[in-house]
Amino acid sequence: MDNLLEIGKIVNTHGLRGDVKIVVWMDYPEDFESIETAYAAVKGGYKKLTVQGIKYQKNNLIVKFKELNDINEAEPLKNSVIYAEREELGELPEGTHYIVDLLGLDIVDEDGNHIGVLEDVFNTGANDIYDVKREGKKNLLLPVIDEVVKNIDIENGRIVVNVMEGLDDEN
Repeated sequence: MDNLLEIGKIVNTHGLRGDVKIVVWMDYPEDFESIETAYAAVKGGYKKLTVQGIKYQKNNLIVKFKELNDINEAEPLKNSVIYAEREELGELPEGTHYIVDLLGLDIVDEDGNHIGVLEDVFNTGANDIYDVKREGKKNLLLPVIDEVVKNIDIENGRIVVNVMEGLDDEN
């Protein structure tokens, strides 16, 4: 199912009625409320789950899925990654992208010179960091800030960046 995006992970069961605790990987956990159907990664595929209720607990969600009626049905799904269909997640705000759409894009400088390929994106709390794989050099870490990331062009498969002085210690 190519249209599935990772949205979180079931980290534990909650109570005896089949509720599960989910760590949400979306920027806004309340976006989970727009999801009617989720998919848990299980051996050999996905288990379709219908969202019945959501409660907030600190930074996590307690979710009741229709298909999980007791702790014995929920227990096997511990540590399963949860997915949702892209269409259920709605439109992203202008200038926001799903990480999965960015991975593998070419990273080029403002003159069009190839720097590397986006291998990973991670968050430091202050901002995201692009982890750029380069040929024959160690990876380049670029902060995702306006001074560095100049243009994201998913259609043409590239991100234009300004590698500010001090970011690349292997000139």
